[in-house]
Amino acid sequence: MLAPSLKPVLFLLVALLVLGSCTRPEKLLERGNYEGAISASIKKLSGKKKKKVKHVKALEDAFSRVTTQDMREIKVLEKEGRTENWVEINRIHRRIKLRQEMIEPLLPLYASDGYKADFKFVKVEELELDSKKKAADYYYSEGKRYMSEAERGDKQAARKAYENFEDIQRYYKSYKDEEKLMLRARELGTNYVLFKMENDSRTILPKDFEREIKRISVRDLDSDWRQVHLNPDAARNYDYTVVMRLTQIEVSPDLVKEREYIDDKTIEEGWEYVLDAKGNVMKDTAGNDIKIPKKVLIKARVFESYQHKAAHVGGKLEFFDNTDREIIHTEPLAVDAIFENYAAKFDGDKRALTEDSKKKIGNQPRPFPSSEALVLQAADLLKPIVKDKIARSRVIR
Repeated sequence: MLAPSLKPVLFLLVALLVLGSCTRPEKLLERGNYEGAISASIKKLSGKKKKKVKHVKALEDAFSRVTTQDMREIKVLEKEGRTENWVEINRIHRRIKLRQEMIEPLLPLYASDGYKADFKFVKVEELELDSKKKAADYYYSEGKRYMSEAERGDKQAARKAYENFEDIQRYYKSYKDEEKLMLRARELGTNYVLFKMENDSRTILPKDFEREIKRISVRDLDSDWRQVHLNPDAARNYDYTVVMRLTQIEVSPDLVKEREYIDDKTIEEGWEYVLDAKGNVMKDTAGNDIKIPKKVLIKARVFESYQHKAAHVGGKLEFFDNTDREIIHTEPLAVDAIFENYAAKFDGDKRALTEDSKKKIGNQPRPFPSSEALVLQAADLLKPIVKDKIARSRVIR
């Protein structure tokens, strides 16, 4: 029976053996993992003066099998005659090319017993160039096909056209008029949104209210296929309009409330003797007078002045589909801009004051803000709410 201290060591050795067997080229070859066998073999052979026969033959065998497999797959794809197959054919050609480039630095490859590996390389360069051209042609044709639908107003088709033109860049940085077509597809696939404000509250707004609202940053509202404009462009046909419709604007009167209240607290102040029933000072076991802390109730009278004024702005955010000329979504809006101030003074023992009272003591009454200033403050509070609701909207993508 193994000693307990040896068990972790044995477990580690077993784990390493299992892991090593999983990455041995011969095992990977047996399992049909030819790419894995090639990678493992190259790793075993690179930089070694004496190259093991089993590793050389594993590389040779895995390369032969995977190349045969790839060429057979290419023939099947070519026989199907589907233009989209050129994308996969090119991918296989590139895979063959990369594999051969990995092996090339090892050539000529001899094992330690003199065995020379034989690698039948595919002359893939011309094949890869041809399949690359045909794959790019496929994406170009698909893009053009979708563009015809996009020009008739299909935004999803425009986006698919853009994706196909974008795929061409995997093969060529510039290809025919693909860049020009991408710009046109982007234009046709983008939803253009106009933001407006309407005041239905029957209350006159401060002149800078709308300007304050429109100071939101549209960069965070724009996405790949959405652009939001705060000011209309006469040359632009907008797909959607988002209207911030104000229905409530209320400002409360200046309010001042005054009150008096008492803060009290029991504290220990000095000490006093403990008396027995006859009024004599009691003694402890050592014969000393017994004393206890003296409890004292202290008080402070607080004179508080509270100021309050509030502006409530309410309404809704309406999302209009300009094509169908109908409201497709509505979101409620409501904010309150609040001014409040506490001022206080006191008479009595300062130590009796609560923490809340201490915060108010010494504060002075402040001038009330104008109704206009408070409504403008509400506009500032509305901006992030409006921005968030537009950004999260699922009706405009």
